[in-house]
Amino acid sequence: MSPQTHETHETAETAETPVTPESGATGVTGVTTQTLDTDAGPARVTWHRAAGARLVLAVGHGAGGGIEARDLTALAAALPGHGVTVALVEQPWRVAGKKVAPAPKTLDTGWRGVWPALTAPGLPVISGGRSAGARVACRTATELGARAVLALSFPLHPPGRPEKSRADELLGTGVPTLVVQGGNDPFGRPEEFPAGPYELVEVAHGDHGFAVPKRAAVTQQEALAAVTAAVVTWTASLG
Repeated sequence: MSPQTHETHETAETAETPVTPESGATGVTGVTTQTLDTDAGPARVTWHRAAGARLVLAVGHGAGGGIEARDLTALAAALPGHGVTVALVEQPWRVAGKKVAPAPKTLDTGWRGVWPALTAPGLPVISGGRSAGARVACRTATELGARAVLALSFPLHPPGRPEKSRADELLGTGVPTLVVQGGNDPFGRPEEFPAGPYELVEVAHGDHGFAVPKRAAVTQQEALAAVTAAVVTWTASLG
């Protein structure tokens, strides 16, 4: 179905306000919020537009939170300065104020529903997400024609249940794929991932949300910088 849209434009002052603990947004020419009707209900996209953008990075949230996740806000602040427009996608269940995410099939439906808006700028689109959102991006990449997939904190298995592997979703993207994974992620540590046609970058000491212990050898700021640096380098390789 064709998405119906409504855009709310924020002021330039709001767009320039720092959105991560460690730095301000750089290269952002404007921030707009767009509401889209999908077969799963209304979804919302917050655009962080880059001047002279060459790619769009669309990123969905996980099942336990929204687009305020530290890694998503860090990417939205950093990537526009490198020619990548960032679109933070809120699934219909979050827009509706529900506390529990629906079944994977419904999440995929919501993602498909926003895709026409993500491609509207006429640029290649990287399909991305964190946790459950990463699974959605992996499952739908080929059918939607994604340029690549970014999987943040890919939930390889439920905590303590390595036999319940979701590796087939990751291995089946059919496009260039980057996994950024915390070294202490209970949903799958980097060494648990099978060999495959994807790149994996470890964020030392990071948990599922890339939080690091205060006693760790790296600070929280350094951990988030590792996330953004990995994505900046990878997106540069995509053209």
